[in-house]
Amino acid sequence: MDFRFDIILEYAPLLLKGTLYTIGISLLSILFGSILGLAIGFGKMSKNPVLHWPMQAYINFFRGTPLYVQILIVHFGLVPMIWGSTNPWISAVTALSLNSAAYSAEIFRAGIQSIDKGQTEAAHSLGMSHWETMRFVVLPQAVKRMIPAFGNEFIVLVKDSSLIAIVAAPEIMYWSNAMRGQYMRVWEPYLTAAFIYFVLTYTLNKLLVYIERRV
Repeated sequence: MDFRFDIILEYAPLLLKGTLYTIGISLLSILFGSILGLAIGFGKMSKNPVLHWPMQAYINFFRGTPLYVQILIVHFGLVPMIWGSTNPWISAVTALSLNSAAYSAEIFRAGIQSIDKGQTEAAHSLGMSHWETMRFVVLPQAVKRMIPAFGNEFIVLVKDSSLIAIVAAPEIMYWSNAMRGQYMRVWEPYLTAAFIYFVLTYTLNKLLVYIERRV
C-alpha cells in the first residue's frame, strides 16, 4: 500500500483551519452547554412539577436520540425557523450545546446531590438563603467532584463534533472528506483525521489529569 504524504501536505493548511474550527466549536458548545445544563439541572432537582417534568423530558430527549439526528433537526428546522436561513456555524454550536446541556445537567445534579445535606442545613442555620448556600457552600465543593465528568464530556464533545461535517461545517472531517473526494483515496484523509482527533483528546486527557491533581 502506497501512502501519499504529498496529499496530506497539500491539505495541511485546510486541516489546520478545520482543527481550529473544531476546537472553537467545542469550546463554545461546552460553555453554553454548561450554563444551560446548570439551569436544567436545578430545574430537574426542583420539587415544582412545572419545572421538574419539562427539564426531565429535555434530558430524556437529548440523551435518548442520536446526535446526528439532532444536528439535522437543528440545521434544517430550528435555525432556518429562527434566522431565516441555514448557517453551519450556528447549527453546529446550537446542536452540540443543546446536546451537551442534557449531559451537563446530570453532572451538575449528581455533583450537587453528592454534598452532604448537613452542610446545607448548617448554612441555613447561619441565616444563609438557599441561593447563598448553593453559591458559597455547595457548588464550590461540587465543582471539584465534577471536574473528571466535565473533562470526559468535553473529550466526547470534541469527537462528536466530527458529525457536523454533514451540514458542511468546515471542520476536520469536512476537509478529510474533501481530500477523499478529490483523490479517491481513503487511508490518507481518514488516518490523518484520526491522528488529529487522537492528539486533541490525548492532550485534553493529560490536561484533565493535571487539573485533577492540582485541585
